[in-house]
Amino acid sequence: MLLGDIVYFNALKFPMRKALVYEEQTFTFAQLQERVNRLSNALLGIAASGDRIGILAQNCAEYCESLYGVPAAGMALTFLNFRLNPKEIARIISDAEASVLIVEKEYLEDIAKIRQDIPSVKHVVVIGGGEGCLDYDAWLDAASPDKPQVRVKEGDMAWLIYTSGTTGMPKGAMLSHKNLMAWACNTLIEWGIPQDCVYMHTFPMCHMASIQCITYHLRGCPMVLMRRWDPEVFLQNIQKYRVTQTGLAPTMINFLIQYPKISDYDTSSLNTINYGASSIPAEVLRRAMEIFKGVGYNQLMGQTETCGGYAILRREDHLKGIMEKPKLLTAAGKDEVLAVTRVVNVKMEDVVPGEIGEIVVQGDQVMMGYWRNPKATEEAFAGGWFHTGDMATIDEEGYIYVADRKNDMFISGGENIYPREVEEVIYKHPAVSEAAVIGVPDKKWGESGIVVVTLREGMQASEEDIINLCKENLASYKKPKMVLFVKEFPKNATGKILKKNLREYYRTILE
Repeated sequence: MLLGDIVYFNALKFPMRKALVYEEQTFTFAQLQERVNRLSNALLGIAASGDRIGILAQNCAEYCESLYGVPAAGMALTFLNFRLNPKEIARIISDAEASVLIVEKEYLEDIAKIRQDIPSVKHVVVIGGGEGCLDYDAWLDAASPDKPQVRVKEGDMAWLIYTSGTTGMPKGAMLSHKNLMAWACNTLIEWGIPQDCVYMHTFPMCHMASIQCITYHLRGCPMVLMRRWDPEVFLQNIQKYRVTQTGLAPTMINFLIQYPKISDYDTSSLNTINYGASSIPAEVLRRAMEIFKGVGYNQLMGQTETCGGYAILRREDHLKGIMEKPKLLTAAGKDEVLAVTRVVNVKMEDVVPGEIGEIVVQGDQVMMGYWRNPKATEEAFAGGWFHTGDMATIDEEGYIYVADRKNDMFISGGENIYPREVEEVIYKHPAVSEAAVIGVPDKKWGESGIVVVTLREGMQASEEDIINLCKENLASYKKPKMVLFVKEFPKNATGKILKKNLREYYRTILE
C-alpha cells in the first residue's frame, strides 16, 4: 500500500465523510482526493518522478494535501522547518537539490533572501499567491483531477526529513512509502483507534509528528488541524468538533493544565492524549488526569529515522505508574508490536538490567538511510540494527529507561537541540576560544540551553554578543538562554571537554 492510497481508498469507501477541518474549511475524502490528484498532476507538469519537492509553511490544508500528493507523483516531500534561519533553510534545500518549492506567502521574503543560494529550485509555488511565482490554487485548478498516471513503488522515497545535525549539517532521513505505512499500521494496532474517532493535530507539520495525520486518515477518521499551538483554540476545537483523540508534547500538557479558562470548556469527548519527545513529570500527569477525567495516555519513544515511535508506554502503564509504581512514569516503554528494540553494549550484546547501553531498533518503519550520506548510513546501521544514539537501561519486565543521549542532544519545548550545531556558530565570534553548549532543567520548557565560554587572551565578548550571533544564524529556539564565562574547562587526558561534568555542576547551581 502506498501513501497516496490512504485518501484514495477512503474516497471510494466514504466519499462524503469529513477528512479534514482547518479553520473555516472542511474537506470530505472525495474533495481531498481530488485536490491530491490535482497536486500530483500539477507537479508532474513541472518536475519529474524522483525529484524532491520542498515545502515551507505553517500548518494549513495545503500542507496536508502535500503529505499525500507529492509522494503520489513519485516525488519526495522535503520538510522545511519555518522556524529555521533562512541560511539554514538554504543549506537543506541545496543538500536535497529540491526542484520545486511550495511556500506559504508569508515566507516569500525569506526565500528571496536565499534565492541565489538554491540554484536547484526551478519553480516556486506560493500558497496565497505571489508576484512572479505560481499561485497554488490556480496551479491546481488547471491540473487534471484524475488519478496520476505514474508508477510508484513502496520502496520509493516518500518523505525526506532533515534531523538536526550533530556535526554541523543536518542529515536527511529517507522515508519510503513502506516505512511510513509500517509505522501507521503499528500505531493503529497499539492505539486501538476506533473509526468514529475525531483526531486533532496540534504539532507543526514540518516535524515527524505529521505521521500521526496519516495514521488517523488510514482509519478513515476526520482530522481537525490547528494552525499553531494555542491552548484556547485547542479547547474551543474540542468542544466544537467533539474531538476524541489528540497528540501533545509534555510542555503543551503543562501549559494546558495551567490555562486559567480551561474549566470554561466542555472537554468530555476527549478520551486519549498521545505524547512524546520526553517523559512527563508525574505531578503534571496527575493534574492532567484530574482535569481530563477518563482520558488515557500513550507515550511514544522514537525519532525521525524510525518514523516516530518504536517504543510505547501504554495507557495501562500510566495508570499503574500513578497507582502503584511511580518509577514507571519515567520509562520510555516497551517495543511496539511491529518493532524490535534492544539495549546493547559496544559489542552488540544485550545489557543486563541496570546496565547502560545504546537502544538499537529493527523493523519496516526504520528509514532507508541518510540522503547522499553513505558513511553516516553505514555507521547508523552497524551490526544490522539502527543505532538510535540514545543511552538507556532496561528492567526485568522489558521497560526501557533513557539515561542520556549519546551525542549530548537535549530537548527544549519538544524541539531537539544538538549542541555541536550551536557551538559551530558561537566559534565564529573572534573572541571565543572554546565553547560548550549543554542542556539544563527548565521548569517551563523541560530543558534549555546554556553555553559555557572561554575567551581568547586580551579579547572581550558579552552575553548579548554571543546570543545575537546565534539569533543571526540559527532558529530562535536554538539560541542559548544564558552565557557563562569561565577561565578553563574540565577536560580528559586527550583534551576533550567533559560535558558530563559541566552538566552536573551547572544543573546543581542553577536549580
